[in-house]
Amino acid sequence: MEEKEIGKVIHYFDKAGVAVVRLSGALKTGDTIKFKRADDEFTETVSSMQVDHAPVSSGKSGDEVAIKISQKTKEGVHVYKVEE
Repeated sequence: MEEKEIGKVIHYFDKAGVAVVRLSGALKTGDTIKFKRADDEFTETVSSMQVDHAPVSSGKSGDEVAIKISQKTKEGVHVYKVEE
């Protein structure tokens, strides 16, 4: 499995379980992503994304997308796209 960094968490909404990621690469719904910081890491499949509270199916470098995730994360966590 290949991992390519595609962004960084810039904000995390604890109650909603939503991470805002500033993208440095392309991302679309259905992609598998990994959140990594030191020894803490977990993998998610992107089920939905939003930009400015509007649903989108993809994002590109420079976009800030909100992604619903199942585990807590923190600002500064690196996000990688996992490709088989």
